[in-house]
Amino acid sequence: MPAAPAPRRDATPSPGRRPSANPWRLDLRELGRRAGTMQEIDRTIPAPEAWKVELIGVPAGADVHLRLRLESVMEGVLVSGGIEALLVGSCARCLEPIEDTLTLDVQELYAYEGSTTEATSEEDEVRLVEGDFLDLEPMVRDTVVLSLPLSPVCDEDCSGLCVDCGQRIDDLPADHAHEITDPRWAGLAERFASSPGTPGDDTTKEN
Repeated sequence: MPAAPAPRRDATPSPGRRPSANPWRLDLRELGRRAGTMQEIDRTIPAPEAWKVELIGVPAGADVHLRLRLESVMEGVLVSGGIEALLVGSCARCLEPIEDTLTLDVQELYAYEGSTTEATSEEDEVRLVEGDFLDLEPMVRDTVVLSLPLSPVCDEDCSGLCVDCGQRIDDLPADHAHEITDPRWAGLAERFASSPGTPGDDTTKEN
């Protein structure tokens, strides 16, 4: 007698457990609200736009790796762990491209609505749990952007650009120099440079 077929597992989640379309938005129903329960998150999410300052930032769509621990506490959910993201920009001294990996530690309390923390904090001082969900994106964005250097450099010893020719000084020979004309004689030097004759030539025309 043939064995009964194994029961089929439906890969489609039930409506109550449908994952959020926003990968930054976490469902907290599995974590629950009992203080002391924990959940670990290890995921890679595309970066939204505008995670940058003038010269450097995280490119839109670049991978942002999150390794986080969610801990249920009396007042809300404590989020702690690490963030890793690609940085792309330009050196503030020589304008050469920069590419680096940003690694940061984070720790943030998301307070429950109606908790003492929420009631005693200014609106912009505390992040809130939104029902059964928690939005990581504003917290990660603020952490990343506030850590970006306003004047990034390709190397701490970068010498910048030559003020006369605009070339990168570190790529030029040690004896690189430009002839500097005293501005008081600039007009005369320009006149001689444009003259078709040479010193000693007789340029006088007969009438």
